[in-house]
This record gives sequence, structure tokens and C-alpha cells, in this order.
Amino acid sequence: MDRGLLALALFISLPAAADEGMWTYDAFPSEAVKKAYGFTPTQEWLDKVRLGSVRLAGGCSASFVSPDGLVMTNHHCIRECIVDLSSPKEDLLARGFLAKTSAEERRCPKVEANQLEKMTDVTARMNAATKGLSGAAFNTALKKEMAAAESECATSADVRCDVVTLFNGGKYHLYQYRRFQDVRLVFAPEFSMAAFGGDPDNFNFPRFGYDAAFLRVWQGDAPAKSPHYLPWAKQGAKEGDLVFVSGHPGGTERKATVAELEFQRDVNLPYTLLGLSEVRGMLREFVNASPERYRTTRSRLRGVENGLKALRGRHQALADPALLARKRQEEAELRKRVDANPQAKAATQGAWEEIAQALDAYRRMLPEYRMKEQGEAYPGELFTLARDLVRLSDEQSKPNAERLREYTEAQLPTLRQQLLREAPIAAELEQALLGFGLNRLRETLGADDPFVHQVLGREAPADLARALVKGTKLGDVKVRKALLEGGKAAIDASKDPMIVFARKVDAEARAVRKRYEDTVEAVLKRNGERIAKAHLAVYGTSGYPDATFTLRLNAGQVKGWDENGRAVAPLTTFGGAYARHTGKDPFKLPDSWLKAQGRVPPETPLDMATTNDIIGGNSGSPVVDRDGRVVGLIFDGNLHSLGGRYAYVPETNRAVAVHGDGLLAALEHVYGATRVVKELRAASDVASSPAK
Repeated sequence: MDRGLLALALFISLPAAADEGMWTYDAFPSEAVKKAYGFTPTQEWLDKVRLGSVRLAGGCSASFVSPDGLVMTNHHCIRECIVDLSSPKEDLLARGFLAKTSAEERRCPKVEANQLEKMTDVTARMNAATKGLSGAAFNTALKKEMAAAESECATSADVRCDVVTLFNGGKYHLYQYRRFQDVRLVFAPEFSMAAFGGDPDNFNFPRFGYDAAFLRVWQGDAPAKSPHYLPWAKQGAKEGDLVFVSGHPGGTERKATVAELEFQRDVNLPYTLLGLSEVRGMLREFVNASPERYRTTRSRLRGVENGLKALRGRHQALADPALLARKRQEEAELRKRVDANPQAKAATQGAWEEIAQALDAYRRMLPEYRMKEQGEAYPGELFTLARDLVRLSDEQSKPNAERLREYTEAQLPTLRQQLLREAPIAAELEQALLGFGLNRLRETLGADDPFVHQVLGREAPADLARALVKGTKLGDVKVRKALLEGGKAAIDASKDPMIVFARKVDAEARAVRKRYEDTVEAVLKRNGERIAKAHLAVYGTSGYPDATFTLRLNAGQVKGWDENGRAVAPLTTFGGAYARHTGKDPFKLPDSWLKAQGRVPPETPLDMATTNDIIGGNSGSPVVDRDGRVVGLIFDGNLHSLGGRYAYVPETNRAVAVHGDGLLAALEHVYGATRVVKELRAASDVASSPAK
């Protein structure tokens, strides 16, 4: 039997592993951890780790590691910031960055940090608002009540509030965050070291990457105070040690119906993989044309390659008959229990069938929805800026509860920051992306499609893209600010070609969005909620909800695995990194590491594998020990972890992290980042003092 099939077959017959679960902080299974590891996280411990955790609004995790706003995350989480701060004469992505004083710390134009301060159960409120409703009426009422709750909570620009859907609508929580919009770059290694091993090593182990970076949040003219932080451990993690990961997993589908998983396997993932493959080919050709194109595009290309590998792994997991067999077995058992409970049976009558019918409708709608509304026809920053300005001018005239979700009052501070960010936009790349997207629009919907005629007229995609990018002034933040402050009158009067184009395509985009929300999203939400409540009724609330890019905690241990009869050790070393160096990309160590060879003992741990249950979005999560001290930094998972979107397999699923000892050693002895090292050690010493 194939190794993956064997692992899944074993999983079907085994109870849930102690390390499984992306747990919300208000329901962390402390007793289960005590039973498995002999350690019980107290409420004080949980609060400390929660408040020390940070979410980066762009899709990553992070943590406070000093009382002066120092934040640790991954290099790949803030690559866009590094590119924004670079120039043809100063390629910070290639050479790295170190601020030797606080005055040298540079603001990241697009980065926002959120700290979760409060969680409130608002299930009863949401249920009351949607009682007796279904279809579009249910969806409208739910979004209206969510917007109201978020706006009541977000009392200032320093507060962000989100209603979070848990258990597919079985529960709703209101999360209140403290927002930091002034986030500055402190340290970043070279791109070649952060991504050492490139695509061949991506989602693999052993790993020798140094995917780490440090930021700082500021308030006013000084670093922000962060009394809740995670100090550095005095002793690094060893094989077998209990470790915790606190971060923001982006999304899982472990509670999805079989019909939803089959839709992913047969429709959504193949469509997305084909599209990403075409984008990768276009970008590879684009970057080879000049050094400047390579400088401005390599980060995006790396992201596309990462996405392709991750989604291929998900597709392979769903194509494995054992996984779907287990899911069918679970669904059959749930339906059997529901049928035995008259109240649950009545509440879920037709739910599974309605979900299947909605997905069948989405199958036919997906290309049009993805092209017109999700922006695959017009990729790039300039169009996104234009669409946001156009839509915001329309939405602000409506009552808050009737707006599109991304334009409600609670979301405006983040949207305003995005519109007014002072970051360079690579016009040549924008033109290539837009031309590519418009060409895909014609290929996907057909040359005779009325919308294609409306968009292109008699123009070739490349020619239209060139005219729009060369003609627009939206690359200038002053122009965007004037349009933003001028409101609908300024937008309607604007002759900027990208604004005109965004207005031109918006009616069709809104129409397909409404069809999707009314006939697909509403049905999936309402019936998903019905099934989730029935699941809670017959199984109880002892499980964990699917990931939602909200803060979760997980316990695990430093541990390797068996790969087709080969034992994979959980720790790699500095010596191993030098042994892997070939002198050629992607296994080429930067000069800083070659010059530092010998300064760090070769047996010093560099990366480590753990059994922690993570997924995309956990990048940048701190790994902490029993004392709540940092012993590592999550940056990846192994290939087996990609199937973790749908199921956790304890035998082989591993998280991958930079080891805390190696992270500190390289800061000090490779990069000479003495200011950062002193701050980390001082924070650790203060946390150890009796007064603390």
C-alpha cells in the first residue's frame, strides 16, 4: 500500500491524536494536554500567550517578543514590504536589511498588525436575526446583523472587530482586536537564505531555511509599548519536548460535506491549478527579460510557485480514495445519528441535498464569477485600487447594514490605509498582468460573450492593458487621496482610464456576485449551519471548529517521522546547511553565511519538525514551551501537512519551524544584529525576574 494510503487507513481506525486540533482559546482542551503530556496550561498561561500573539492582516501570524513593540514573523510574510522599500539601487530583498537604530526602522506601507483582546459569543444574536429565514433572505439578514455588531464594537480607528463564523455557523463569536497601522521593518535576511532550497525544498524536510524577520509597531513618534509579550527561552527545544503553536490558520475543510470535498477535487482545485500554472509560465518569461523585472517580480513568482505546490498537495489528498472513504463514513454516521434524533432530523431535512444542488449551480457559474467578480480578468494593484475607489463611493451612500461586507464602517480604517499606502507600483508588471488577465477572460468566456465584447471592444488585450496602465494616474497616492476625499462626485467626474474601466465592468461584476451570494453562498451557509447545529446536538461541543484565520492554539512535540522506511530526524543544524551549499541557486548560501562559517558551532540546531497541527496562515506563528517562552518560529509544513486541510494524520503530518537557538545564533554571529539580540535577551531576563 502507498505510504499516504497506509497513513490514512491507520487514521480511519484510530481515535483523534492528542496533537490534533486548531483550538480557540476559550475552549482549549487543557485536560487532554495534561493527560498526554503531564502539563496543564492555566488561564493565566493562556491569556499570556494569546496577548503575545499577533495577526498580520495580509494573511500571516506573528508575535510580540519584547515590551517595546518588537514583533517576530517570517521573511516570506513581509516580502512585499521589503520589495516596497527597495529600489533599483537598493535591492533589500537580495541583500537583506538591518536597522541599527530605531530611527532607521522603515515603515511597511501595506502591513497592519492585530492583537486579539476580547472574544464574545454572539450566537444567540445572529440566530435571532436569521430565525425562520432561508436562501437570500437568510444571507442578507446575517450580513446585516454582522455589520451592526462589528460597527458597535469598532469604537475607534485603533479597534478592529470581526464576527467570526465557527462550526460552519453552529456558533458565532465577535473578536475585538487592537490595531497597529504603523509597522516598521527592523531586520530581514537575504531572500536567498529565507528561501534556501527554493521550490525543491518547499514543503519538505530536512530544511535549512532562515525564514525569519523582525518588525516593530509604533504609535505616534515612538515604539508602541507591548506589556504582553513572549520572552525567549533560556534553553532551546529538544526532540520529544512539548511545544505549543499560537497562530492564525487560514482555513480548513475538515467539517465539509462529501459533496463539498468532491467539488473541490473535481472542479475548484483543477480550475485554480490550471490558472496558476499559466500565471507561473507568464511570470517566468517576464522575469527573464531584465534584472529590474526580476527584482520587482521574484516575490510574486515565489508566491505563485508556493501556491501551486500547496494546492497540488491538497488535490492529491482528495484524490486519495482512503480520505474520501473516511469522509463518507463520517457523514453516514452523522446522518444515522441525526435520523435517530427527531428534532435534529427535522432541522436538517434536505440540507445535504440542497448543498449538492447549490454546488452544481456553482460549477456552471464558477468561471464567470472568478473572472468578473474575483478579479482574475483584471489582476494587479492598479485595477484593485480603482475598483475600491469606485465601489466605496457607491457603498458609502447606503445604510451600513446594506453595504458590501468589505465597505462597512468597521472595515473603512483598513481600506483607507490600503488606498493611501505610499508604495511603488511596477507599471511594467501591471501591464503584463492586466494583459494576461484580459486574454484569459476572452479565452475563458469566449470571443462572442457579450461581456468580453463590452470589455475589449475591438482592442487586443495587450493593447488595452497598455493604454489603461500608461494612462492612469492612480500610482500617485495624492491622486488617490483626492478621489477618496472627493467621494462619489469626484469618482463620477473622473476621466482617469482605470477609474473609467472599473466603472465600466462593475455592474456585471456586481450582478454575478449577487447571483453567487443568493444561489450558492446563501444555500451553503444556511444548510452548513443546519448541519453544524445538528452535529453539535448529537456529538456535543468537545471538538474544534474549522480554521478561519482567527487565533488558535495547538499542542505538539518535537518529533520526526518514518518516510517509506527512512527515519526523518526532527532537527537540522548549521553544519547541515553548509553541507547542502552547492554554490548555485537555490542551494547557494549568501556571502554573509559563508563569511560566518565557524562562528556558530556546526551542531547548533537550525530548523525543526513538530507534530503541531497547522495550515497556511500559521506562517510566522511562535513556537513556545511550557513556560510560554519562544523556542521556534513556524514557517512551513512537510508535504504530508498539505492534506491537513481535510484531515490530520498524526504519523506523518509535521510543522516546520526555525529553531529558536539557530534563530538567535544567526542574528548575533551571521548578521551582527546586536541591537535585536540585546533587546530579546533583556526582555527574557525581565520576564525571569521575581518582580515579573
